[in-house]
This record gives sequence, C-alpha cells and structure tokens, in this order.
Amino acid sequence: MNSGEFSFRPPRTVIALCAGLSVLGGAALAVGLLQSPERAWLNVLLVSYYLLSLGLGALVFVALQYVTGARWSVALRRVPEAMAAVLPFAALGLGLVFLARPSLYPWAGAAAGEAGAASPLRHAWFNWPFFLARAVLYLACWLVLGFALVFNSRRQDRDGDPARTRANVRLSAAFLVVFALTFWLASQDWLMSLDGEWSSTMFAVYQFGGLFLGGLAGITLLAACLRRLGPFREVFAGAHVHDLGKLLFGFSSFWMYLWFCQYMLIWYVDNPEETVWFTRRLHEGWGPLIVLSIVLNWAIPLAVLLPRATKQHAGVLAAVSLVILVGRWLDLYLQILPRSGGAPLAGAAWEIGLAAGAAGLFGLVFFAALGRAPLVPVGDPFLAESLPEPNSFSGGSQTRAALRAAAKQE
Repeated sequence: MNSGEFSFRPPRTVIALCAGLSVLGGAALAVGLLQSPERAWLNVLLVSYYLLSLGLGALVFVALQYVTGARWSVALRRVPEAMAAVLPFAALGLGLVFLARPSLYPWAGAAAGEAGAASPLRHAWFNWPFFLARAVLYLACWLVLGFALVFNSRRQDRDGDPARTRANVRLSAAFLVVFALTFWLASQDWLMSLDGEWSSTMFAVYQFGGLFLGGLAGITLLAACLRRLGPFREVFAGAHVHDLGKLLFGFSSFWMYLWFCQYMLIWYVDNPEETVWFTRRLHEGWGPLIVLSIVLNWAIPLAVLLPRATKQHAGVLAAVSLVILVGRWLDLYLQILPRSGGAPLAGAAWEIGLAAGAAGLFGLVFFAALGRAPLVPVGDPFLAESLPEPNSFSGGSQTRAALRAAAKQE
C-alpha cells in the first residue's frame, strides 16, 4: 500500500484565500499598534490563545479517543492531528505578548518588587520571571506530548505496527493528566490574572468547556469542508456526522452550564471583590455582547441541533460549527478586552481584521500539515471498523473499497 495514495492537496484558490487573510491580519495588527498599542497587544493575546485552544482542543479529542478505545473516529483522526500543528505558532504569539508587553498584567509591577501584592504567596506566584518559566513549561509539555502522539500515528502509516496504537494509549493518558494540571494553571495565569486580584474557582473548568467546544467545532467544520472538496466524501458520512452532531449539541449545553454556574455563584454570594468582573462586562457597554455570546455558543446550537435530522446533515453541522467558532472568539474577547478600559469594539475594523488573519494563518498551517501524511491513518488496525457502511454513501464506493483494502493489508 502506498501511503501517499490518499494524500490531499487543497485547491489553489483555498490557499490563496488563506494567504490573503494572513496578509490582512498583518496589516490590521500594524494599524492597531499605531492606533492603540495596548489594545492591539490584548488582541494578539486573544488570537494566540484562540489558536492555542483550537490546537489543544484537537489534541484532547485525539487523546480521549485513544484512552476510551473509541474506533468510530479513527478515519477522521488526521483532521485534529493537523489542527494541532498550529500550536507552535500560537506559542510564538503568546511568547511575543509576554516578552513585549508585561504591563498588560496589573500585578507585574508588584511582582517586580513594587507595592501592591496581596499576600506573600501571591507575591511569590505572580513573579514575572516565574510567570515566564511556567509559561515555557506549559507550552513545552503540550508541544512535546502532542508531537509524540502525532509522530507515532504517522509512523504507523509506514510500518502498520499495532504496538504504536498501544503506545499512543499510554501517551494519551499521560497527556490528559498533564493537560488537566497545566491548563488549569495556564488559564489562570494568562487570562484570569488580567483582572488584578479577581478570582473564580470555576474559571479553569469554564475555560476547558470553551476549549473543547471550539475544538469540536473546528474538527466538524474542517471535516465537512474536506467532504465538500471531495476527499472525505466517502469518509465523513452516516454515523460520523451524527456522532459529531451529538457531541456539538452536548458540549454546547455543557459550556452554558459552566457559564451559568460561574455567574450564579458569584451573583448569589454578592462579594464585591468577585462581582467586579461581571459588573464591568454587564454594565459598561459590554452587556449586549454577553447576550450575543450566549446566543452564538448555546442558543443557536441548541435550537438547530435539537432535532435528530439536523445532527445528521453535514452542511447544517458546518454552519453551526462556524457560528460556535465565532462565538468562541467573542467569548474570549469579552474575557480579555475589557482590560483595556476602552469601549466595546472600539477598534472593530482592525480587530476583526486581525481575527481574520489568524483564521488565514490557521488555514495555511492546517492544510500544510494535512498534506504531510495520508488523509486517513491507513496503518491503524481499527481503520476498517471506523469507515461507514456502504449504505451510508450517496455516491460510488471505490474510495471506501480502497481504504478497506489498505487497512486489511496493513
């Protein structure tokens, strides 16, 4: 079996579009740095963290499939693996923010020795060199473990060794444990501490809900696009569509549950030190964006995906996934941008341009990574079980037959 037989090259128009969006993002960043440097750096933090969330959400999805022994998703695994390729670029963006603009964090002056630390423990934790060292540790753990998972999966295409699946099960278990601890700390370091001494015990869990929902939306949208472009026409069908639809529906409601839990607990206790975060976002012109975020991340997915039929339609899932990805950006915008003290969408033109540039960069990285391996893991021993049944297809069965033959040969 030639592993390059199922390779994929996107149309030139798609690559040109992604490149154009990337150039637009660079121009938008330049305008933002000239008009409002602090707000521009907050937007760099936003898009970098957004890309990081997409890559990590994809890796969490892959790791969960391995440790649970799930076989339905094997044929789709190259999509989240290619999404994870954006992690180094997201890490670079975060590194630029931390090194170039430490003043975004109000505790940075106190951590350098100025007055204002709330306690010796907080003073020790929010120390700028220690903050940077932790960031390097978090990113290194994710990059090393994520690279190992993808590397093993792609080597299996060449040697078909079932032991690589067992190795990835162990790696996935380690990754999930490390991810749970490091992401909890990273979300509080990089986002929660933007608001000074404000804290929430639900914050890290809420961040995970958004991360995984965004990762699922990215996987679903990209799989649907590959289906429309041709190579996934006989792979992303039937049960695959329905399963991803159910996951989107469930985790959208999970995100809303976490949002409500965080809000309800803070509202009920009514502690001024905790309510200040929501007060700023509900009563200083940001309120309509909060409502829009809930509509995009929960209300629309709930209304559209509640019927069984819509969860089985790839086009509907693609549209809902796009809505969720926009909602994910808005959710992070509401968490990060109020730190600037300016009005909502004060730099909307270049802020949206920067977000479009991040989307273009993601597209370039994704398609480049996707082209470096077969479109499906042809060496995985469970590939044949993951492929849809013949009655799931509306077209011919040549691709399916070739894939099944490749899996048997491996």
